[in-house]
Amino acid sequence: MTAVPTVTLHDGTEIPQFGFGVWQVPADDAERVVAKALEVGYRHIDTAAIYGNEEGVGRAIAASGIPREELYVTTKLWVSDFGRAEAKAAMETSLQKLGLDHVDLYLTHWPAPATDKYLEAWQGLQDIAEQGLSTSIGVSNHLGEHLDRIAELGGRQPVINQIEVHPFLQQREVIAANEKHGIATQAWSPLAQGQVFDEAPVVAAAEAHGVSPAQVVIRWHLQQGRILFPKSVTDERIASNFDVFGFELTAEELAAIDGLEKDGRLGPNPAEFSPGS
Repeated sequence: MTAVPTVTLHDGTEIPQFGFGVWQVPADDAERVVAKALEVGYRHIDTAAIYGNEEGVGRAIAASGIPREELYVTTKLWVSDFGRAEAKAAMETSLQKLGLDHVDLYLTHWPAPATDKYLEAWQGLQDIAEQGLSTSIGVSNHLGEHLDRIAELGGRQPVINQIEVHPFLQQREVIAANEKHGIATQAWSPLAQGQVFDEAPVVAAAEAHGVSPAQVVIRWHLQQGRILFPKSVTDERIASNFDVFGFELTAEELAAIDGLEKDGRLGPNPAEFSPGS
């Protein structure tokens, strides 16, 4: 089976650089697609409380027979549970749904700056880590200013910031802020929902290497050191997305894809997005 590279986080743990995401995967489909992903060789699964599919993910993990220590499972705290006590209760609910006694990584899902509760939520995650309910803790969709405020709290710091990154939105400022704090960058929507597949640099690289545009974009991320987890509900694409370790993009190909940057955000702006709490 293909060995997926790992990234060492600042708390000394390792995370598989390549995983499988289940955002927008219906609850009824989650068990099937995660089972397929595990069969193909994925060992890093990313879900969230708000996705509504943790139970399906948990059933697939239980049925796989794969030893727990070989799996890396991430879930996330939703804004409505941003509070120290609320975070603990939400974590316990997620663990019950997943059928696990701990996750490998627990993230706050958005900073929701209008509520200004993300610091209290982070204190809750620190408690959760101390209690062994999550091995590592991190954040999602945080900007540099949010990371700076978390750093000022002291104590355990985020190991990961999961943000929207793809060729149309490369988030150089946020990635620089992550690096300043020793935080690894994890890309969500890494394929830009397929919108980059027809771009000339992607098409040219796909033709040169005899691979798909999706495989090219995945390699672009991997070769720049990012952690990512494309999602699909199609068995063929789940398998082909994983088959990315037999070729490498050239420096010229990487640079050409870098040139696609256009501040093309597909998701909400973290500076403004504050879902109801």
